[in-house]
Amino acid sequence: MKKPLIGTLATLLAAGATTLAVASPAQAAPRATVNFAGTVALSNCSGSLVRMPGSTASDPALVLSNGHCLESGMPGPGQVVLNQASSRTFTLLNASGGGVGTLRATKVVYGAMTDTDVSIYQLNTSYSSIQSRYGIAPLTVAATHPVQGTSIKVVSGYWKKIYSCSVDGFAYRLKEADWTFKDSVRYTSTCNVIGGTSGSPVVDASSGQVVAVNNTINESGERCTLDNPCEVDQNGTVTVRRGIGYAQETYGIPACFAAGNKFDLTLPGCTLPRP
Repeated sequence: MKKPLIGTLATLLAAGATTLAVASPAQAAPRATVNFAGTVALSNCSGSLVRMPGSTASDPALVLSNGHCLESGMPGPGQVVLNQASSRTFTLLNASGGGVGTLRATKVVYGAMTDTDVSIYQLNTSYSSIQSRYGIAPLTVAATHPVQGTSIKVVSGYWKKIYSCSVDGFAYRLKEADWTFKDSVRYTSTCNVIGGTSGSPVVDASSGQVVAVNNTINESGERCTLDNPCEVDQNGTVTVRRGIGYAQETYGIPACFAAGNKFDLTLPGCTLPRP
């Protein structure tokens, strides 16, 4: 994974972008085009304001990023962070990448680097309050598995940069240093992500929904080392793809949320690793 950066850069890269249409949290209308609206910048990573397919406007809002971006440090293999108090702040971006306000967490709902690389924060405000104050709606997390060949956008709020590529395929197992991720999205080569893009939403360019969360790239061609993940197939064969980036699928996350955005690992269909 891309190791978290220290501090926020004063001068970020400007990037041309199309628009993530602002959708009502209750209706989850498709987003026709993709830009920075609804993404957030963390102190060391990227992220996004997200809703589940069943979320309503009055629900407490959620922010999605990587497990390795947690302020408490990278969780070890097998470690799960659950309902941990947090006052972390996030800079909410508008369509052009400008910061429109600061969002604040109340807790880390979930964080892990086992099988996946994800962190989910609950905020101290609702989707409707955010929309009313800033005119920004959340991105919807798709509840279906991403499809090979789909055009995608990796939208980095930290760098204000959008990467465009396609889903090249899926890695049965992705091994990086001590961590192993399952069924990871492999990008085509044009999504050459860098440090600070960790936690960026991977957005289906057609539906506008989040299908994965960006987390790593093989930088130098090393085999299964930090910042140099390798793929391991069902037979144990290892493949190294220098310069190729990866993301962790998010389609399983909605099954872990009940009405009111209440997170529950025991819900039917919820397969996220448990403590």
